[in-house]
Amino acid sequence: MNLASLDLNLVTALRALLEERNVTRAGLRVGLSQPAMSAALARLRRHFDDDLLSRVGSRYELTALGQVLLDRSATACDVLERVFTSQADFDPALEAHTFTLVASDYAVAVFGAELARTVHAEAPGIRLRFRQPPADVTENTGTLLSTVDGVLLPHGVIRGFPSVDLYRDRWVVLVSADHPDVGERLTLDDLRRLPWVTYQRTYDAPAVRQLGMLGIEARTEVSVDGFLALPSLVAGTRRVALIQERLADRLRGVAPVRVMECPYEAVPVQEALWWHPAHTHDAAHIWLRETAQRVAATAFPAAARPRPRPE
Repeated sequence: MNLASLDLNLVTALRALLEERNVTRAGLRVGLSQPAMSAALARLRRHFDDDLLSRVGSRYELTALGQVLLDRSATACDVLERVFTSQADFDPALEAHTFTLVASDYAVAVFGAELARTVHAEAPGIRLRFRQPPADVTENTGTLLSTVDGVLLPHGVIRGFPSVDLYRDRWVVLVSADHPDVGERLTLDDLRRLPWVTYQRTYDAPAVRQLGMLGIEARTEVSVDGFLALPSLVAGTRRVALIQERLADRLRGVAPVRVMECPYEAVPVQEALWWHPAHTHDAAHIWLRETAQRVAATAFPAAARPRPRPE
């Protein structure tokens, strides 16, 4: 396909039509009259040799190809916007800019909050938007990274993209403060026989993955799509849960739990900021990365040794 022969205005029209599923509303959204939007729909139908929108009774529904193009058109618009808003220079004290970062609730609580405080103090026009990682982050990493400014994830989840290390953390175990079966120290037998609360994301389920390497099958009683709820789900029960030590420190007092050492050599967490290569030389993104490194080095001086990892 020769992009020079395409009218890129049709990309925004396509996205509006597929999301609104109504010619009039789509036209209002992109600033086109109803006849102009109808003409755009006709051109798109000829190009794809597909109706894209099919009338069912009094409404329109997406065809199979229209459903495929729904997400792709949104991604294409996001990428085009980033291309044409790239800057040679960036002054954080004067710019109005929004950075979107994908991060778990753990990463937001431990690092994102520190980053937000620094940005608030130094760059009043800069806004941060945090989004939860999608379930398919390992399958569609490139697509995700092309539409956001970065992803906060530990090493071992994604690879093949530039990153900078931010800080290290380690795993500890949560048990109820009044747990009837756990003494001063945990044992591997405790982890084998007690019920678990686990983080349910399949790509980053540290309890299940690390225990499996030890030949222990975690008996999961509760799974949750976040780390912040772990103390409350452990308190007053016989359950145990793995949690990052830095997050456990921040959650002290939230629920009556004890933080205990792992009875095995748990693989440490090396948190990193990952980005798409298209952002590498963008002035705004360079400022974001340098600020993230500086915040990590200040907030975690003993463990933060940021180093770029171009790949």
